[in-house]
Amino acid sequence: MIDTRTENTQQKADEVSAWSLIKPYWVSEERGFAWGLLVAIIAINMTVVWINVRLNSWNADFYNALQNKNVKDFPHLLLIFTGLAFAYILLAVYGRYLRQMLAFRWRQWLTNKYLEQWFGDKAFYRIERDRLADNPDQRISDDLQSFATTTLSLSLDLLSTLVTLVTFITILWTIAGALTFSLGGTPITIPGYMVWAAALYAILGSLIIQKVGHPLVSINYQQQKVEADFRFGLIRVRENAEQIAFYDGITTETATAKSIFQRIRDNWWLIMKYTKRMTFVLSFYGQIAIIFPIMVAAPRYFAGAFSFGVLMQISSAFGTVSDSFSWFINSYSTLVEWRATVNRLREFKRVMRSTHIREENSPATARGGINLHYTSTPSLTTKDLTLALPNGTPLSRVANVSVEPGSRWLVVGPSGSGKSTLMRALAGLWPFGDGTIDAPVDAKMMFIPQVSYLPIGTLRAALAYPSPGGTFSDEETREALRLCNLGSYVDRLEESAHWARSLSPGEQQRLAAARVLLHKPDFLFLDEATSALDAENELHIYNTVLEKLPKAAILSVAHRESVAMFHDYKIEIERTMAEA
Repeated sequence: MIDTRTENTQQKADEVSAWSLIKPYWVSEERGFAWGLLVAIIAINMTVVWINVRLNSWNADFYNALQNKNVKDFPHLLLIFTGLAFAYILLAVYGRYLRQMLAFRWRQWLTNKYLEQWFGDKAFYRIERDRLADNPDQRISDDLQSFATTTLSLSLDLLSTLVTLVTFITILWTIAGALTFSLGGTPITIPGYMVWAAALYAILGSLIIQKVGHPLVSINYQQQKVEADFRFGLIRVRENAEQIAFYDGITTETATAKSIFQRIRDNWWLIMKYTKRMTFVLSFYGQIAIIFPIMVAAPRYFAGAFSFGVLMQISSAFGTVSDSFSWFINSYSTLVEWRATVNRLREFKRVMRSTHIREENSPATARGGINLHYTSTPSLTTKDLTLALPNGTPLSRVANVSVEPGSRWLVVGPSGSGKSTLMRALAGLWPFGDGTIDAPVDAKMMFIPQVSYLPIGTLRAALAYPSPGGTFSDEETREALRLCNLGSYVDRLEESAHWARSLSPGEQQRLAAARVLLHKPDFLFLDEATSALDAENELHIYNTVLEKLPKAAILSVAHRESVAMFHDYKIEIERTMAEA
């Protein structure tokens, strides 16, 4: 039975709203700078609205001067326009500059927080292990950038639009006047009729575009996913180029890449289909908007209610009001993309927040899971340890052992019995199963898998990993390389490279051994860590590690019988019902 508190926590973890993505930055330690920039940008936007009001008034004066052939006022009006235009350009440039600055600061803050949450408590490992979210790299690198930039842009544009709408409704209401006509002998007067016409025109267009373009939300979401899958597949080919070439897997890889791209093509055709419909509606709407205000205002103009200059002012004000009412239409494509981005980030954030809860609720941990305790005792012990698959299927049983400092243990068991899974459990990465692991709280533990991770960067940094590159002296680093038969690399410590590609599998395993010599762990776990070495190098590496780290406890998983000679004890793993 699942604890009610766990259920409540699960529900809270699932409740990730768009506001919960937006709010944290604006109440964070950067809030002072962020709000200061935001106020400056809003002030610039409001000044731009004021300039637009002045330009609207200028329209009437300018076209009246043209109609009346007023040569005297014409140069003065051009001078006014020049001043307003120059101010507009200056404000537009710095408004965009400050907006980009704020968007990047927001993105930077979001990226730091997401990286901390993704790496924190090994959430990145659980997400990949349980396949909880696709392409987290894209969500952190692309989606966060799009989210910060687009959210800021939409919010500021909406605010400016609302202020512009209120301002120009007042202008249009005042200068256009009321429309009076007779219907069935009854006189009817519509005050501010141009405002109502603009609102009706925009609302009708918004309803149509929403109906036509709504499917684009889910289609754009899917497009981001298939594009990321295609890119990930190509990266996999690049990273495994040599193995693919050895297997002559060109035909298979080409077919796979084309198959994934076919999904991009199919989804893109859907985007084209609905975008074509939306473009038709938008184009029709835009073309009608050019003549519509003059058509509506023409009866009063021909009746002599106002001058040609005022007609042009009305047309300009109508266009501004209509554009403001049409903000939803004009921003629809951006809103669709923003919605898709928000949905991806909501899903990703929910997954990161709930990885532990998923483990606690899985069938394999229903009885409590594997309990990893840190104690003050110097030994590592297991008691009643059972390993299971995430779905609860038993995998294997592990004999009770007590690993003392300086002891050497070989993990043995049938193929697929879970020897590597035991290593994951000892590292706290595998909670699925039952039993207890007691580990010394202050002990330094190091796990060396068959293929060790080598970060891109200097050789010094690759050796020092996971510590910073400058942790060990040149002398220590070079000595470790020599001891592991990597003497040819002692003068390349500052060379930057993709070492996982530059080094052979055997060199990578020897570099991992050099890393062990530098870090001097109290407990060393080797999972097929010498499988790529020839017998002579394997013998040398084990002898060197045993000689240099006499107090370290060593647990090895290996299939070669030659490794057994370096160990004094065995950990028996008994397979139960499942194959690994």
